[in-house]
Amino acid sequence: MNQFSQGHIEVFPIVIPVSNTLKSVNFYLVKQGRRLSLIDAGFNNEECWQALQTVLQHNDFQLKDLTEILLTHHHVDHVGLVDRIVAEHSVPVYAHARSVVRLKRDETFLRMRVEFFKQLYEEMGCGELGSKQVENMRNAMKRNKGLKMQSEIIILPEHSILDFEIIEVPGHAHDQVAFYHRESKWLFVGDLLMEHLSPLAFVEPDFNGNRMKTLVQHIESLQKCLLLQPTIVFSGHGGIIEDSASLIEKRLKRIEEKANQFLSLIAVGVSTAHDIARMIHKEKYEKQFYNIITDVIGYLDYLEGQGKIQKKSVRGIYHYYVN
Repeated sequence: MNQFSQGHIEVFPIVIPVSNTLKSVNFYLVKQGRRLSLIDAGFNNEECWQALQTVLQHNDFQLKDLTEILLTHHHVDHVGLVDRIVAEHSVPVYAHARSVVRLKRDETFLRMRVEFFKQLYEEMGCGELGSKQVENMRNAMKRNKGLKMQSEIIILPEHSILDFEIIEVPGHAHDQVAFYHRESKWLFVGDLLMEHLSPLAFVEPDFNGNRMKTLVQHIESLQKCLLLQPTIVFSGHGGIIEDSASLIEKRLKRIEEKANQFLSLIAVGVSTAHDIARMIHKEKYEKQFYNIITDVIGYLDYLEGQGKIQKKSVRGIYHYYVN
């Protein structure tokens, strides 16, 4: 992919094609004066490592030229190479304060998270599918203990770093931030916006174990992005976005259409999250349980927040009704 240059900023995309719906994993070298930042760090695999080396060498850079790593959020396809880079070249790593417990795999937080999902899936009537997912989470906790980030994490400042404004854009991930370069009007968004795909707003607990209204957060984050009127949006997956306004309007419209679809099902008596998911997705629901149920719960929270539906607990399971 070509480099981008305007005024005092140059961007060198690192793009690794993948065979799934994400199309590609993208991270970015950004040159500003004497500083060379890496925004995100791909997967921890040879493909991403070699792609980084190729872009560095092609543009007459070396790993030792990196001056900082800036992370948009904690997901594994955005942080993978951090420890490998830092092992070869001691460079500061910046992330949002909410990233730390996830990147460091804090056991107290992860145990609380498992209990949160156990209760959530019970309340949503998920039965055996929910129990299996919780067991998978418990096993993953043990299996992935060694995957915690070894590098020191520096908390991002509240408002800006280098020539970037830091914009909080939660929804897809609670800790997600965007980096906005006001002079060029370029925006690095992590997974907030993709050219070809609507990201999931993953339901998650906050640090107190309360469910966050992640789809609501995602909508608000898209609206923030719209107000910035960026000329180029650099996404974590897929193509570079030049007409972000039209794409955001399209995404917001689709959210409303899906919300109305859920509302119609509730109106005819499909009342639990589990039954709604099964009605819409049929056999796909069991295979993609985690993603599908998080999507359904997000929309139920959104509709409830709008005052269009209400819920009532019947024998420990929430049933939803149209107001």
